[in-house]
Amino acid sequence: MHLWQPPIIFAAAFAAGMVNSVAGGGTLISFPTLVWLGRNPILADATNAVALWPGSFAGMVGFRRELKGSRRWFLLLIAPSLVGGVFGAILLLHTPSKSFSKVVPYLILLATLILATQELITRRLYREANAGGKPSRHGTIGAVLFQFLVGVYGGYFGAGMGILMLAALGLLGLTDIHQMNGVKNFLAFSINGIASVYFIASGAVLWTDAILMMIAATLGGYSGAGLARRVGRPAVRYFVVTVGLVMTLSMLVFRR
Repeated sequence: MHLWQPPIIFAAAFAAGMVNSVAGGGTLISFPTLVWLGRNPILADATNAVALWPGSFAGMVGFRRELKGSRRWFLLLIAPSLVGGVFGAILLLHTPSKSFSKVVPYLILLATLILATQELITRRLYREANAGGKPSRHGTIGAVLFQFLVGVYGGYFGAGMGILMLAALGLLGLTDIHQMNGVKNFLAFSINGIASVYFIASGAVLWTDAILMMIAATLGGYSGAGLARRVGRPAVRYFVVTVGLVMTLSMLVFRR
């Protein structure tokens, strides 16, 4: 690692931690940074997942009061989340690096579009949940299958999966947006955790980068959240969406 790289990695992870604490989408800053610094995209993805995983725990703890009364949703969605997360992680490490490099810009674009439409998705799900009452049997089965696919995506790449999980919870008829966020953070913590265990066991983590990013993301999540909140969630989201679009365009134009 060149001496000029650690400060860049630290700054990117700090920004990712700050963004995740307020609006989500921090991976769209930290992961492309690792790729642009010359890291193997698959190892960069695995390292990023492990490095930012503590932030998922912090998010879960932050919504611990809203988790009360959510046991039935945990029991229903934890299995597809874990199975999907493992499947996605295995799929990532069995994807040829050349193939993954080609699909990376489109993954970043997909996550960027998901983040850009977050508020619209959340408002619509909230209205439908309030009007829909109890979920049907087909709706429940659909939510479980959809959550499995979200788990696969989370283990494979992960950026924006929290927004997708709100869709699964909407299918189940949840109406309290704070409870939905609490359940979402718990499931994200589970998916990231099981994928991280597999990445670590497979030796796919660049530990020099990961440790530095863990420290930076933690500091960003705590000390940077105040600044981000003063700026506001919409401004943070617009910034991340802009970064995601720029990264997508640059990776498509300047392929290695």
